[in-house]
Order: sequence, then structure tokens, then C-alpha cells
Amino acid sequence: MKYRQFALMGIFAPLLFWATYLFISLKRPEYSFLTKAVSELGSVDAPHQWFWNMLGYIIPGILITIFSFGLHRSISGDSKLSFLGLLLSGLFMTLSGIFPGDFNDRQSLTMLLHTVGSFGSYIFFLIAAFTYPRQMRKSAYWKSAVAPTVVFTWMTIVFGAWPFLFPSIPAFGQRIVFFFYFLWIFFLAWRLFKKQNP
Repeated sequence: MKYRQFALMGIFAPLLFWATYLFISLKRPEYSFLTKAVSELGSVDAPHQWFWNMLGYIIPGILITIFSFGLHRSISGDSKLSFLGLLLSGLFMTLSGIFPGDFNDRQSLTMLLHTVGSFGSYIFFLIAAFTYPRQMRKSAYWKSAVAPTVVFTWMTIVFGAWPFLFPSIPAFGQRIVFFFYFLWIFFLAWRLFKKQNP
């Protein structure tokens, strides 16, 4: 595959996630983006659970996984840690969609596996996000992408603390975390799209 084909996977993943989020959340007037977790759109008792889990988590996760191969090939770093971080972030996102959250029984197996998928996706993202800059600084093309991606990464961490600071509206911060997570992916995918194959 050429860089642009890999890049389109990374560009399409955030677009698909947010389009699905808007579509499903607008179909549920009782759903509050201030208090309800994103995962509740695909919980075991949600009216459109598989539509959300497939288009909101599973397919975007697969697209991110595929994109990780192209990004790694382009940056050509000697460390595979960055590549594996992004690869596993996508795979764990897919896992969180395969196992819907059960918010009425948080000890259930499906809820535990969903939680592993959700937290795993973010943890592996952080591994990729904090190790890729070292590789990007070695490239004339990629080094200008370091500062924006580092800012996006830290914004996910800052707003990850939102529920502790604003417990009455805990879910709003989660949306911002998702926003910067997908912005990181979209930004690097767009840069990859513009890069010429060797």
C-alpha cells in the first residue's frame, strides 16, 4: 500500500467515529454528553448498541491499526515501541466495541473486557504518543509535527482529570480526551497523506 492509502485509514477513523457519535446521540434525547459516558451509546441495553459499537469502536479501531503500519513505515524509526503502541491502541479500541459495557453490572465479564479495551487503547496511545517524537525529530519532514502532537497528547492527560475536578459533569472531559486523541491521529494521517512515497 502507498502512504496515501494508509493515511486515508487514519483520516477516516476520526470522521467515522464523530459522525456515528453525532448520529446516535441525536437519536437519544435522554442521552447527555455532560453526564453519560461515550460507551453508554453501545452499552448492553442501548437501543442501537451494535450500530455504535461497529461504527464507533470496531471499525475505527481497525482503521487505526492499519494506519499504524503506514505511519511507522514513513517515519522509519529504529524503535518498534511507537508502532506497537499505536497498533495496540487500535486493537484495544476494537476490543472495547466487541464487548459492550454493562453499566448496570460493572463486575460482569463483558464490562470488564470493555474496560480493558478502553483503558488499554488509551495507555497504548500514550506509549505511541510519547515515543514517536524522538523518531520524528530525526526526519526533516516529520520534525515539524512534534510540537502539535505533543500538545494534543498532553491535552488528553489534562482533560482526563476532568471528572475529579467537575464531578457533576464528568463526561464532558471524556469528549475532549476523545477529541484530542483523534486529532492526534487525524493530524499525523493528514501529514502522511501529503508525503510522497520514496
